[in-house]
Amino acid sequence: MTWLADVRAFVERVQPEDFARSLAPDDFVGRESAILILFADGEQGPDLLIIERSHNLRSHAGQPAFPGGGAEPDDDTLITTALREAQEETAVNPVDVTVIGLLPRLFVPVSGFVVTPVVAHWHRPGPVFAADPLEVASVHRVAVADLVNPANRVRWRHPRGYVGPGFQVSGLLVWGFTGQLIDDLLRQLGWDQPWDSSRVVDVTS
Repeated sequence: MTWLADVRAFVERVQPEDFARSLAPDDFVGRESAILILFADGEQGPDLLIIERSHNLRSHAGQPAFPGGGAEPDDDTLITTALREAQEETAVNPVDVTVIGLLPRLFVPVSGFVVTPVVAHWHRPGPVFAADPLEVASVHRVAVADLVNPANRVRWRHPRGYVGPGFQVSGLLVWGFTGQLIDDLLRQLGWDQPWDSSRVVDVTS
């Protein structure tokens, strides 16, 4: 799979400056967390596992995101955190996942979390669903082909003035930290395509 070789090569060469807009400050002390960026071979080529957060959460309610969450005392590593959270949220079996590597630590100002993205290959995909309805509303395997399709690309605009890259896919508007991270990933992998950045979607949450 050529796309998988692209992902592996990217993880091997990645540098913190590749994610300069989202890096955690060197002196920042926040809660450590991890997310799982899980690639699989789907019907249209590579896809990514995306969750829609529960609409009843106090923060980030209803927002699309990668599976993940805060590190627990029993987690040996942040890889353990990412795999545990993905299993709890989506029923992904960790034995079916091959970890490729880690991306630089990123910062989510709204929550104060320091996030380590764990990039992995889902070598034996299985059924997924909202395993924890209190945390997750729905689970989606989103084709990279849909993410890079210029027709699905937008910029989002928040009432507080924040603006960033987003994606309208699988009935979701992927925006915020996750939208920015996917935009960075596609660009660094050389998969992105030119798109009309004048298309703006307003968000309210």
